[in-house]
Amino acid sequence: MSIAPKAPDFLVVIPARLGSTRLPRKPLADIGGKPMVVRVAERAKQSLAHSVVVATDSPEIQAVCDEHRIECLLTSPDHPTGTDRIAEVAQLLKLPSNALVVNVQGDEPLIPPELINQVAQTLAEHPQCAISTVAVLISEPSEIDNPNVVKVVLNREGEALYFSRAPIPYVRDPQELIKIEHLRHLGIYAYRADFLQAYTRLDPAPPEQAEALEQLRALWNGYRIAVHTALEAPPAGVDTLDDLERVRQLLGNT
Repeated sequence: MSIAPKAPDFLVVIPARLGSTRLPRKPLADIGGKPMVVRVAERAKQSLAHSVVVATDSPEIQAVCDEHRIECLLTSPDHPTGTDRIAEVAQLLKLPSNALVVNVQGDEPLIPPELINQVAQTLAEHPQCAISTVAVLISEPSEIDNPNVVKVVLNREGEALYFSRAPIPYVRDPQELIKIEHLRHLGIYAYRADFLQAYTRLDPAPPEQAEALEQLRALWNGYRIAVHTALEAPPAGVDTLDDLERVRQLLGNT
């Protein structure tokens, strides 16, 4: 009889800031009587995480979290990325170097809790990796050439070779009878706490700047990224007012 692997010990950090060019004050947008950041935290609490923490630079967001009894830490307003904000949380909480931290974006009120568990499990099962993330098979051919759809190519160990907005791997001769599967990268990550501290000292990498993909900084500097291939993509997050209305219809009565 096989024994199921033990669930890893991890926490979830949700970076949330008020500044958003496409949808101002997005974390506080009302969804069925609750701010979006609260909805995201409630979904994260359905995972196996031992704690869920919102990381923000906004006293308004902190007040909302306090009202709903969600742990929240006020962080520096000067962080250039969500990863830098999470690194400050790791410092504030004095996390041990081997702690696993899952980054759940603050605009994902429909994120499946099992996906959060899986990204943590993937990192726990790849001790040689500093980061884990998720990908899903692309079934719509038009997405392969869409620069807004980030692609990833893996090695035989399930680790990322490269992320790109370009169609990778490029199929030079479509007539060849070679089965090529294109993978879409999903923006959820788990990190080891010691990597988070190292990340804050790394300079932006040329491929990262060219592609505008933050994860390339890790690959450029030799860190390894484990990738779990999910069976299906989770519901889309909230980037626009139309996205917000869609989520409101789905969650308005819950």
